[in-house]
Amino acid sequence: MTQLRQLISLLHLASPALPIGGFSYSQGLEAAIDCGLVHDATTAERWIQDNLLHVQAQCEAPLWLLLHRHWRSGELAEVRAWNDWFHATRETAELRLETEQMGWSLAKLVAQMEWGDAALREGLASLSPVCLTTAFTAACVALDVEARDGLAAYCFNWAENQVAAAIKAVPLGQVAGQHMLRRLHGAVLLVVDEAGRRAEATPPQLSTFSPMLGLLSARHETQYSRLFRS
Repeated sequence: MTQLRQLISLLHLASPALPIGGFSYSQGLEAAIDCGLVHDATTAERWIQDNLLHVQAQCEAPLWLLLHRHWRSGELAEVRAWNDWFHATRETAELRLETEQMGWSLAKLVAQMEWGDAALREGLASLSPVCLTTAFTAACVALDVEARDGLAAYCFNWAENQVAAAIKAVPLGQVAGQHMLRRLHGAVLLVVDEAGRRAEATPPQLSTFSPMLGLLSARHETQYSRLFRS
Protein backbone atom coordinates (compact mmCIF):
# COMPACT_ATOMS: atom_id res chain seq x y z
CA MET A 1 0.00 0.00 0.00
CA THR A 2 2.90 2.35 0.79
CA GLN A 3 4.44 1.80 -2.66
CA LEU A 4 1.09 2.42 -4.33
CA ARG A 5 0.67 5.64 -2.36
CA GLN A 6 4.14 6.78 -3.46
CA LEU A 7 3.30 5.94 -7.08
CA ILE A 8 0.14 8.03 -6.95
CA SER A 9 2.06 10.92 -5.39
CA LEU A 10 4.65 10.64 -8.15
CA LEU A 11 1.99 10.63 -10.88
CA HIS A 12 0.55 13.76 -9.28
CA LEU A 13 3.92 15.56 -9.32
CA ALA A 14 4.80 14.50 -12.87
CA SER A 15 1.38 15.31 -14.32
CA PRO A 16 1.23 17.93 -17.11
CA ALA A 17 -1.78 19.28 -15.20
CA LEU A 18 0.43 20.39 -12.29
CA PRO A 19 -0.09 24.18 -12.29
CA ILE A 20 3.52 25.34 -12.57
CA GLY A 21 3.57 26.47 -16.20
CA GLY A 22 5.85 23.89 -17.82
CA PHE A 23 3.80 23.96 -21.03
CA SER A 24 4.91 27.53 -21.75
CA TYR A 25 8.65 26.76 -22.09
CA SER A 26 10.67 24.95 -24.77
CA GLN A 27 14.22 25.33 -23.31
CA GLY A 28 15.78 26.36 -26.61
CA LEU A 29 13.88 23.88 -28.79
CA GLU A 30 11.88 26.63 -30.48
CA ALA A 31 15.10 28.45 -31.37
CA ALA A 32 16.54 25.21 -32.77
CA ILE A 33 13.45 24.92 -34.96
CA ASP A 34 13.80 28.54 -36.10
CA CYS A 35 17.44 27.89 -37.06
CA GLY A 36 16.54 24.73 -38.99
CA LEU A 37 18.40 22.35 -36.68
CA VAL A 38 15.08 20.70 -35.84
CA HIS A 39 12.66 20.32 -38.73
CA ASP A 40 10.94 16.93 -38.47
CA ALA A 41 10.24 14.06 -36.07
CA THR A 42 13.71 12.53 -36.47
CA THR A 43 15.61 15.72 -35.73
CA ALA A 44 13.24 16.62 -32.88
CA GLU A 45 13.81 13.24 -31.24
CA ARG A 46 17.57 13.56 -31.67
CA TRP A 47 17.50 17.03 -30.08
CA ILE A 48 15.51 15.84 -27.07
CA GLN A 49 17.57 12.67 -26.61
CA ASP A 50 20.87 14.57 -26.88
CA ASN A 51 19.67 17.04 -24.26
CA LEU A 52 18.70 14.20 -21.95
CA LEU A 53 21.96 12.27 -22.34
CA HIS A 54 24.45 15.12 -22.67
CA VAL A 55 22.89 17.99 -20.70
CA GLN A 56 20.44 16.65 -18.12
CA ALA A 57 22.58 13.61 -17.25
CA GLN A 58 25.71 15.68 -16.67
CA CYS A 59 24.30 18.37 -14.40
CA GLU A 60 20.65 18.71 -13.51
CA ALA A 61 19.97 15.01 -12.91
CA PRO A 62 22.89 14.34 -10.52
CA LEU A 63 22.16 17.67 -8.85
CA TRP A 64 18.56 16.46 -8.40
CA LEU A 65 19.85 13.44 -6.47
CA LEU A 66 22.10 15.60 -4.29
CA LEU A 67 19.23 17.95 -3.45
CA HIS A 68 16.91 15.04 -2.64
CA ARG A 69 19.57 13.63 -0.28
CA HIS A 70 20.04 16.95 1.53
CA TRP A 71 16.30 17.61 1.86
CA ARG A 72 15.84 14.14 3.32
CA SER A 73 18.66 14.74 5.81
CA GLY A 74 17.33 18.18 6.76
CA GLU A 75 20.54 19.89 5.57
CA LEU A 76 19.10 23.24 4.51
CA ALA A 77 22.50 24.92 4.20
CA GLU A 78 23.54 22.32 1.61
CA VAL A 79 20.21 22.69 -0.19
CA ARG A 80 20.67 26.45 -0.32
CA ALA A 81 24.24 26.16 -1.62
CA TRP A 82 23.29 23.80 -4.44
CA ASN A 83 20.16 25.80 -5.29
CA ASP A 84 22.24 28.98 -5.65
CA TRP A 85 24.91 27.13 -7.62
CA PHE A 86 22.37 25.79 -10.10
CA HIS A 87 20.75 29.21 -10.50
CA ALA A 88 24.17 30.71 -11.28
CA THR A 89 24.75 28.14 -14.04
CA ARG A 90 21.67 29.23 -16.01
CA GLU A 91 23.32 30.99 -18.94
CA THR A 92 20.51 33.19 -20.24
CA ALA A 93 17.72 35.35 -18.88
CA GLU A 94 15.11 32.95 -20.25
CA LEU A 95 16.63 29.87 -18.61
CA ARG A 96 16.84 31.71 -15.30
CA LEU A 97 13.26 32.93 -15.61
CA GLU A 98 12.06 29.41 -16.38
CA THR A 99 13.58 27.72 -13.33
CA GLU A 100 12.65 30.68 -11.08
CA GLN A 101 9.01 30.86 -12.18
CA MET A 102 8.36 27.12 -12.13
CA GLY A 103 10.26 26.69 -8.87
CA TRP A 104 8.29 29.50 -7.22
CA SER A 105 4.99 28.03 -8.45
CA LEU A 106 5.80 24.55 -7.15
CA ALA A 107 7.10 25.88 -3.82
CA LYS A 108 3.85 27.81 -3.40
CA LEU A 109 1.87 24.66 -4.21
CA VAL A 110 3.83 22.65 -1.61
CA ALA A 111 2.89 25.26 0.98
CA GLN A 112 -0.76 25.42 -0.04
CA MET A 113 -1.12 21.64 -0.12
CA GLU A 114 0.74 21.36 3.23
CA TRP A 115 3.02 18.64 1.87
CA GLY A 116 5.74 17.51 4.26
CA ASP A 117 6.49 18.83 7.71
CA ALA A 118 6.66 22.47 8.78
CA ALA A 119 10.48 22.50 8.76
CA LEU A 120 10.64 21.45 5.12
CA ARG A 121 7.99 23.96 4.05
CA GLU A 122 9.67 26.77 5.98
CA GLY A 123 13.05 25.86 4.51
CA LEU A 124 11.62 25.85 1.00
CA ALA A 125 9.89 29.20 1.56
CA SER A 126 13.19 30.73 2.74
CA LEU A 127 14.89 30.17 -0.63
CA SER A 128 14.80 33.10 -3.04
CA PRO A 129 14.99 32.46 -5.88
CA VAL A 130 14.08 28.80 -5.65
CA CYS A 131 14.92 26.66 -8.67
CA LEU A 132 12.51 24.08 -10.05
CA THR A 133 14.95 21.25 -9.29
CA THR A 134 15.06 22.32 -5.64
CA ALA A 135 11.29 22.62 -5.30
CA PHE A 136 10.63 19.30 -7.06
CA THR A 137 13.04 17.39 -4.83
CA ALA A 138 11.48 19.01 -1.76
CA ALA A 139 8.04 17.87 -2.95
CA CYS A 140 9.31 14.33 -3.50
CA VAL A 141 10.81 14.17 0.00
CA ALA A 142 7.62 15.64 1.46
CA LEU A 143 5.59 12.92 -0.25
CA ASP A 144 8.11 10.19 0.65
CA VAL A 145 9.04 9.46 -2.98
CA GLU A 146 12.32 7.58 -3.43
CA ALA A 147 15.16 9.40 -5.17
CA ARG A 148 15.55 7.29 -8.32
CA ASP A 149 11.80 7.05 -8.84
CA GLY A 150 11.42 10.80 -8.43
CA LEU A 151 14.30 11.55 -10.80
CA ALA A 152 12.86 9.22 -13.46
CA ALA A 153 9.53 11.04 -13.22
CA TYR A 154 11.28 14.43 -13.38
CA CYS A 155 13.21 13.47 -16.52
CA PHE A 156 10.17 11.90 -18.16
CA ASN A 157 8.15 15.03 -17.42
CA TRP A 158 10.91 17.12 -19.01
CA ALA A 159 10.92 14.90 -22.11
CA GLU A 160 7.12 14.98 -22.29
CA ASN A 161 7.14 18.80 -22.24
CA GLN A 162 9.78 18.82 -24.99
CA VAL A 163 7.72 16.46 -27.16
CA ALA A 164 4.62 18.61 -26.61
CA ALA A 165 6.60 21.69 -27.67
CA ALA A 166 7.83 19.88 -30.79
CA ILE A 167 4.29 18.82 -31.70
CA LYS A 168 3.21 22.47 -31.64
CA ALA A 169 6.24 24.16 -33.15
CA VAL A 170 7.71 21.80 -35.80
CA PRO A 171 4.77 20.89 -36.14
CA LEU A 172 4.26 17.14 -35.68
CA GLY A 173 1.24 14.88 -35.38
CA GLN A 174 0.09 13.51 -32.05
CA VAL A 175 0.88 9.90 -33.01
CA ALA A 176 4.40 10.85 -34.10
CA GLY A 177 4.86 12.55 -30.73
CA GLN A 178 3.74 9.43 -28.85
CA HIS A 179 6.11 7.21 -30.85
CA MET A 180 8.92 9.64 -30.02
CA LEU A 181 8.07 9.69 -26.31
CA ARG A 182 7.97 5.89 -26.18
CA ARG A 183 11.43 5.64 -27.74
CA LEU A 184 12.76 8.12 -25.16
CA HIS A 185 12.00 5.76 -22.26
CA GLY A 186 15.41 4.16 -22.59
CA ALA A 187 17.17 7.53 -22.54
CA VAL A 188 15.40 8.42 -19.28
CA LEU A 189 16.67 5.21 -17.67
CA LEU A 190 20.21 5.93 -18.86
CA VAL A 191 20.02 9.42 -17.37
CA VAL A 192 19.00 8.06 -13.97
CA ASP A 193 21.88 5.56 -13.96
CA GLU A 194 24.45 8.13 -15.08
CA ALA A 195 23.16 10.66 -12.57
CA GLY A 196 23.59 8.16 -9.76
CA ARG A 197 27.22 7.57 -10.71
CA ARG A 198 27.98 11.30 -10.92
CA ALA A 199 26.18 12.16 -7.67
CA GLU A 200 28.05 9.44 -5.73
CA ALA A 201 31.49 10.56 -6.94
CA THR A 202 33.72 12.55 -4.58
CA PRO A 203 33.42 15.38 -5.37
CA PRO A 204 30.19 15.10 -7.41
CA GLN A 205 30.88 15.12 -11.16
CA LEU A 206 28.74 17.94 -12.54
CA SER A 207 29.28 19.57 -15.93
CA THR A 208 27.29 22.47 -17.40
CA PHE A 209 29.07 22.41 -20.79
CA SER A 210 26.30 22.89 -23.37
CA PRO A 211 27.35 25.82 -25.63
CA MET A 212 24.80 25.16 -28.38
CA LEU A 213 21.92 25.24 -25.91
CA GLY A 214 23.20 28.49 -24.42
CA LEU A 215 23.57 30.15 -27.84
CA LEU A 216 20.14 29.05 -29.02
CA SER A 217 18.52 30.17 -25.77
CA ALA A 218 20.15 33.58 -26.15
CA ARG A 219 18.92 33.82 -29.76
CA HIS A 220 15.39 32.96 -28.65
CA GLU A 221 15.26 36.09 -26.49
CA THR A 222 15.14 38.24 -29.65
CA GLN A 223 13.43 35.76 -31.99
CA TYR A 224 10.76 37.50 -34.07
CA SER A 225 7.96 34.96 -33.72
CA ARG A 226 7.61 32.79 -30.60
CA LEU A 227 5.12 30.39 -29.07
CA PHE A 228 7.14 29.70 -25.93
CA ARG A 229 8.86 31.71 -23.20
CA SER A 230 12.22 29.97 -23.62
